[in-house]
Amino acid sequence: MRLIDTLTVKLIVLNHCQGIGRRKVWRMIHSDPSLQQLDRYTPNDLIKSFGMSSSQALCFLQDFQSIKPFELCQQFQKERITPIPFHHPHYPQLLKTIYDPPYILYAKGRTELLKDKKTLSVVGTRHPSAESGKIMKNVLDPIIEQGWTIISGMAMGVDGMAHQLSLAGRTIAVLGSGLYHPYPLQHRQLYQRLCDAQLVISEYPPSARPERWRFPERNRIISGMALGTLVIEAKEKSGSLITADQALDQGRDVFAIPGSILRENSGGTNRLIQQGAKLVCDWHDIIDELSWTQDE
Repeated sequence: MRLIDTLTVKLIVLNHCQGIGRRKVWRMIHSDPSLQQLDRYTPNDLIKSFGMSSSQALCFLQDFQSIKPFELCQQFQKERITPIPFHHPHYPQLLKTIYDPPYILYAKGRTELLKDKKTLSVVGTRHPSAESGKIMKNVLDPIIEQGWTIISGMAMGVDGMAHQLSLAGRTIAVLGSGLYHPYPLQHRQLYQRLCDAQLVISEYPPSARPERWRFPERNRIISGMALGTLVIEAKEKSGSLITADQALDQGRDVFAIPGSILRENSGGTNRLIQQGAKLVCDWHDIIDELSWTQDE
């Protein structure tokens, strides 16, 4: 089994405990960077130092004491899953700069893709129009050919199409579930192809099942790993616009492809352009804008 450093093992255990969220884990890390005190916390310590309720503290300690980290790591090895904590050399540098980064990622596939600097997130509706495939091919093919890594969420519609187009190049899928439960089920074959030849990641324990709240939460990772986010067809209230908003909050560029005002799926992209997103006529509009921001 590959050796996993002590801090990573502790982060894996924390990630599998109930009663503690990401922000409280970061508070632990900031107060004790090597987590040397982790085994010594009492319920009172957790309540006073990290703002847990008594029930959260008890729930956390019960899980913490029952989890068997060696068995977890053995299972990861068997499933070819690599834990990527925030101190790992492959942890995405751009992701470290966002407000609320994950403290650990689980990766399956080519982990070296996490070090790519030419990165573009692509998101959009789950119900694309008939012409969306031609639009995406026209815009994304030249970008993919120039070695850019396409990041998306493996959802139905635009996300899946972006990954399919990128299979011959470089692409990363960010799941809103654990790696043992890829979602949606219709993309099982795509998931396997991405694991075999590209990369799939998640901040959730591999055993975590899809939950509605996890998908908007993971969108900050999709935008946070990329220099810019391209939105292709989206309604005015959609998950794609959540990703675009997060990209803006993260100081990243947002691009949108305009569409007919008669189409519901164009409402979100047209509104983004009205609010300042860069209108995309062809692939040059994206690359020309992003090229000066990347480190060569």
